[in-house]
Amino acid sequence: MHTEDVLRATGTGLWRWDSETGASTVDVLTAELLGVPFRRGDVTDTDRSVSVAGPGSDTPSEEAGPGRPQDVPAEGGTLTLAEPSIRSRIHFSDYVELTETATLALAEWTLVETVLRIVDEQGDVVRRVRTRIMPVDEDGTISLIGTISLVPEPGAAEPAAAEHVRRPSGVPSGEEDTLQQNREAFLLHTGLALAEARTTAEVLRIGGSLVIPGFKPRALAVFSLERGRLILVGPPGQRPVPQHLLPFLEMPVETDHPAAAVVRSGRPVYLPAPEDYQREFPAAWPQVEPVGNRGWAFLPLTVSKRTLGAWMVAFGEPVRFTPEGRSLLANVARMLAQAISRTSMHETELQLSSGLQRTLRPTRRPGIEGMKLAARYMPSGGGLEVGGDWYDVIPLPSGRTGLVIGDVQGHDVRAAGVMAQLRIALRAYAAEGHRPDAILARASRYLAGIGRPEVMTGDPGERPSDEAPAVGAFGGLLEDERFATCLYMEADPVTGTLDIARAGHPDPAIWLADGTMLIRATAGGLPLGVEPGTEYPTTRLVLEPGETLLVCTDGLIEVGGHTMDTGWRRIQAVFRDQSAKDSGTPTDLEQLADALIGSAQQPLTGEATGPLADRREDDIALLLLTLDPAYAAGRAAAAAGIARRTTFTVAQAEPDRIGEARHQLQGMLFDWESEDQIDGAVLMLSEMLTNVLVHTEGDAMMVAECSGERGNRLLRVEVADTSDALPHRRTPGELASSGRGLMMMELLAGSWGVDPRGEGKSIWFEMRENVSSPAWA
Repeated sequence: MHTEDVLRATGTGLWRWDSETGASTVDVLTAELLGVPFRRGDVTDTDRSVSVAGPGSDTPSEEAGPGRPQDVPAEGGTLTLAEPSIRSRIHFSDYVELTETATLALAEWTLVETVLRIVDEQGDVVRRVRTRIMPVDEDGTISLIGTISLVPEPGAAEPAAAEHVRRPSGVPSGEEDTLQQNREAFLLHTGLALAEARTTAEVLRIGGSLVIPGFKPRALAVFSLERGRLILVGPPGQRPVPQHLLPFLEMPVETDHPAAAVVRSGRPVYLPAPEDYQREFPAAWPQVEPVGNRGWAFLPLTVSKRTLGAWMVAFGEPVRFTPEGRSLLANVARMLAQAISRTSMHETELQLSSGLQRTLRPTRRPGIEGMKLAARYMPSGGGLEVGGDWYDVIPLPSGRTGLVIGDVQGHDVRAAGVMAQLRIALRAYAAEGHRPDAILARASRYLAGIGRPEVMTGDPGERPSDEAPAVGAFGGLLEDERFATCLYMEADPVTGTLDIARAGHPDPAIWLADGTMLIRATAGGLPLGVEPGTEYPTTRLVLEPGETLLVCTDGLIEVGGHTMDTGWRRIQAVFRDQSAKDSGTPTDLEQLADALIGSAQQPLTGEATGPLADRREDDIALLLLTLDPAYAAGRAAAAAGIARRTTFTVAQAEPDRIGEARHQLQGMLFDWESEDQIDGAVLMLSEMLTNVLVHTEGDAMMVAECSGERGNRLLRVEVADTSDALPHRRTPGELASSGRGLMMMELLAGSWGVDPRGEGKSIWFEMRENVSSPAWA
């Protein structure tokens, strides 16, 4: 006798549910019990099946549906039903219970049973059926297989038995509904609390303080799986750790412990009484017995088939784990796992973004001798809190200070990476002594060359032959290439001058001494990386005592959906508020910076929404700069000691003017006390000018300054040219006619050096009056 014949004779149908697609394969009897409409066919081939369209089915949707009859074999055929087809024939509350039962079966890998009410198209109950299902693994596909049979009408003992299947042991029938309602309310409240938890510690606090209906837990704890070891991370807040928990703080995943067994198998472990624990885990029992618990449930914390750890619920008395109770605990474990996974990922993202931003921004508080400076950066706050905005403060070889602020296109990790490369490049170009216009021109070429070697080399052949260049919105950008706006300036605290070059960046603003804010128009070029050959003219501004300079990215201006015009007006409102408090000039730049950032986070009182209110918020970077009055006065007095200064240019075609330059220097040093030093200075000047005319193709410009009080004066002589070639020391022979210039400067000068410039270089030497030359030899 075949199994199919036995099942047919006993009125029992077969049911297979695919956990991945959600589709169910049923036989004819099961389809009849479920009330799925179909038409019998004449085919008797038992391998023939007909599918009902829906998720997981290949049949076109217009051919089938939950209420459309289908052709099936007359005997022994199967019917594939999509999830909506079955859901439409089962009472809603019973379908929820069926889903929980199936989840419990998959979690525990056990046989489970439930009773379902079958409804018609109008939702009226027409019959009740009992289903028994268990999981199977077929070639890596997890399915549930089981049987379905009709429950006789009330009047026999069968219905009572069916009700007993779903009622917890020891719970009177009158209290079943109340307990079920309490559990539903408990799951709703717990799910809401876990969904609102923002940190893993908060999730663990919630998980360690649950009051579970139908249970009286004595202790709850979470074991986290980290690098092959189980770490006890809950209950939180127990410091110092209780003595009885010390053996379980960290355990290998191979240890003989229920939490380790749960992690290894991915299935829960229920230990209703102490003898069950002692029998199943004899090695761990001696350490567990003194704790005093008498019942345990260990459930896996699993997210997307990945086990994060285990959740333990311990009881003070032996417990009987009914199917309803096990299903409740399994649901809580799944919610805990989802919450822990979410908060852990969020915390990891925050650590990554904050660490990345700390790395990309100046590590020390920026400062400039002789000036006051305040700087701020605020990410947009969406996703990873990284972006392309940055600022930097760069000490320059000339004694000045370079200030740079910029914004790389985008708000992602790619933008932050491009920003880091661009920041390093700008620091390198500035440290070489280039002028602001040359720095931005080189940075633009560098940014355009990232990913496009032909921009740097000038050889278009370096692009693969089968790769056509993609043209972007700016006429030269590829699909994932970025451009950047940037403002670079050199600040001189002695004179208060600011040499500014701008690449598509917003203009700076000046807060005057009387509280008026003006936007200072400066010359500029295209954003960096758009067109490598772009020129960036330099604009010189003078920052007077009592004035404050603001440079910022467009995120501060356009916050709240404002345009450039309306955004500057809202910043003016912040300036006016601060001006009213400080009587015209800011007494604390840090306070002003906080006010500007605060206005971006919290709208101003009475502020209207900008015309672009639906746009995404941007990162913000800003710099505030003002002169230090005391330092400026001291430096001005020192600069007043420069009594003599002369400049002279020797053209390439006029080498005879070198003699005139020597005479000018001698005339400026007419009262210098050391004749030997005068002769040495004239000799070094002649050598520097001659080298320019011989080894370059440009003119030589001499600048000589004499400062200080008589008897202790300082002489500084510079000779600048347009060549980037730097001098290098050689070892000339006895009869050589060249190669001794640097050796001579080392012998005669107090100090000397070479400073690269934006275009060319400057060679200089200094000597102090009545101070002998260094004994180099």
